[in-house]
Amino acid sequence: MRNKPKCSPQRLALIGLGLGTSMLLTACNGDDDGGSNTSPPLTVNQKPDFIAGALSEKSYDGNSDDLLTAGLGKTGLGGAAPAYTSPSAPTAAELRRNAIYNNYRALIDYTAGGGYGLLYGPNVDKTGAVTSSEGKIAGSETIAYADDGSGRQNVTLMVQIPSSFDIANPCIITATSSGSRGIYGAIGTAGEWGLKRGCAVAYTDKGSGNGFHDLMNDMVTRQDGTLGTSSTVGASALFRANLTASEISTFNSQFPNRVAYKHTHSENNPERDWGRDTLRAVKFAFYVLNQKYGNTIEGQSGQRSVVVTPANTLVIASSVSNGGGAALAAAEQDSEGLIDGVAVAEPQVQPLSTASLTIKQGATTISTQGKPLADYFTFANLYQPCAALSSQAGLSLAAAFWPAAYTTSATNRCTGLKAKGLLTASTTEAQADEALQKMLQYGWQSENNFLQQSHFRFATNSIALTYVNTYGRFKVSDNVCGYSFANTNSTGDVIAQVAATQAGLFASGNGVPPTSGVNIVFNDSVGGAKLDFLAISPSTGSADFALDGALCLRSLVTGKDTVSGSAHSGTLKSQSDRVIAGIQEVQLNANLRGKPVIVVAGRNDTLIPVNHAARAYVGRNLTQEAAGSKLRYYEVTNAQHFDTFIAFGALLGYDSRFIPLHRYFNQSMDLMYAHLKNGTPLPASQVVRTTPRAVSSGVTAPITAANVPPISTVPLAADQIGFANNTLSVPD
Repeated sequence: MRNKPKCSPQRLALIGLGLGTSMLLTACNGDDDGGSNTSPPLTVNQKPDFIAGALSEKSYDGNSDDLLTAGLGKTGLGGAAPAYTSPSAPTAAELRRNAIYNNYRALIDYTAGGGYGLLYGPNVDKTGAVTSSEGKIAGSETIAYADDGSGRQNVTLMVQIPSSFDIANPCIITATSSGSRGIYGAIGTAGEWGLKRGCAVAYTDKGSGNGFHDLMNDMVTRQDGTLGTSSTVGASALFRANLTASEISTFNSQFPNRVAYKHTHSENNPERDWGRDTLRAVKFAFYVLNQKYGNTIEGQSGQRSVVVTPANTLVIASSVSNGGGAALAAAEQDSEGLIDGVAVAEPQVQPLSTASLTIKQGATTISTQGKPLADYFTFANLYQPCAALSSQAGLSLAAAFWPAAYTTSATNRCTGLKAKGLLTASTTEAQADEALQKMLQYGWQSENNFLQQSHFRFATNSIALTYVNTYGRFKVSDNVCGYSFANTNSTGDVIAQVAATQAGLFASGNGVPPTSGVNIVFNDSVGGAKLDFLAISPSTGSADFALDGALCLRSLVTGKDTVSGSAHSGTLKSQSDRVIAGIQEVQLNANLRGKPVIVVAGRNDTLIPVNHAARAYVGRNLTQEAAGSKLRYYEVTNAQHFDTFIAFGALLGYDSRFIPLHRYFNQSMDLMYAHLKNGTPLPASQVVRTTPRAVSSGVTAPITAANVPPISTVPLAADQIGFANNTLSVPD
């Protein structure tokens, strides 16, 4: 527990945000009964110098509109998407409402049977009690850009302050967006938890948010989600491609109707700064709070005093997935003592070398662990579609998501890998088993087998492509590995952007195509550009999910030709060097400065496998900080990365196999809050054993508390996760 000086907010009005510890303690612990009656001058609340442009400030009454549900309430979030009055020209308010609706549902199972409204949701209060409330939360919302003045960064920051915020007991929760989502990307996770607790919530899209540039029509996204031309919106756009008019014209003539995306094409490698952006969100929150609650300083033209500081404010860094990784990065970089504790779930985190670390699950030593994201994703992008055909994995997706043509393409992928010497087996069945075995040897586990098909269908290629581009800081015009983004028709051909779809992308898109009609296109497909899943590779002459593109992406990460093993030269070497340098920029040292930290992960996480992320990071931290580490790791069985996929029932087959990890994110936040507020000890690292929902006559039963037991205060010896001799031991 961090021992903060006993200062009232009124007393802290006398202390500057950036004063040293000794001065802070002197100011807080002075003798009020004697000594000088002269008080130091009030410290003026100063807008952080990284804030560019004007602030957008709005208040919400908690009825017609609110911070958490945009006026929809628990019922509305669980129902149909709100309609736009004019779909081709939605208002900023309508876009905000739909953004909150879509982002909330994107991170949780929003069905009653899966736990919505019972285990979590707006109607479930901070104690976990189910209420009849719609869960709307009144308060204020302030949005701004962090930028160097060029408009090339435009990292969105947002602070929500609920009306229940208690100036006598101030708290701030960070809610960095997961994935590449926009500013509301953590609304249903850290945002909801913080608002219910009466804390200010500090959001950021971490510079990888949902901004696009339609190059053919020169349309870009404003901060509020509405569209305008690049020439009109200018430097205030969420993102605009760094190309001259002549370069855009040339690109359009070669690749018409294409779209550039911020995370992929900003040339910033934003992941490098996710920790910084999270810390900036906290600093921005302090500024906004002091503008609201500080006293007017006489003779200072309406300036406000500083009353809310790190010394009197409880700050928890939190979020999930990429946002969770950002929270850990922020804790590592927090040299100013802004953060008191961290609680994250399924973090996408890339530790520096874990060569000295051994990970064991039960009696099994994990053969491959701690690989960078681009490494294991480009590996999966090669083998996963073939591995999905293995009887040990299985094709489980409904035809709506996996038409027969995709099975043919997966078979062709197996054949292509064999022809290139990357598989040795002779039959499709044996090739699929071999491909799956390669995945298992590279850090995935048998617990991931069922998920291989759905993850390739919905995530793998898009993430491999996005991160190779962002790590290499490539422009859209670089046409890396022959890929681009565009709308496509039913036969996979590029078409013009659909205006109504594009107008709603701020609210419906996730920042990583394929998303809301913007798809991945393989420009080098035989016969012309084609949707990647229908593309024909030039080297094989087969529809094989663009094997040639997958081989190329893999080679840029490894620095060598994927088939021959020969080192790159020329352009490919230059591109590969850039990608490898970008990967190195985002790896973390796992030194958490002795802060209390909770990491929660699902054992079945197939997107961000625990052996490469959570387990590897935890192990490196325990190696780094040793006895000084205050990290706790809770690994949950029958839990995976995409809670929202559970809601699709029979279409995906998740509902009868997996429980919502979100339940354990909320509990980890409760545990960290109690630890920081009251000194309650954190439970030991452990495996949390859950039970999937029962199935009767093909119907999956509603979830109950018995399916998801709490993290144990005193875990059984057989469930405890141990660390000794540089070995992280996780029970089966």
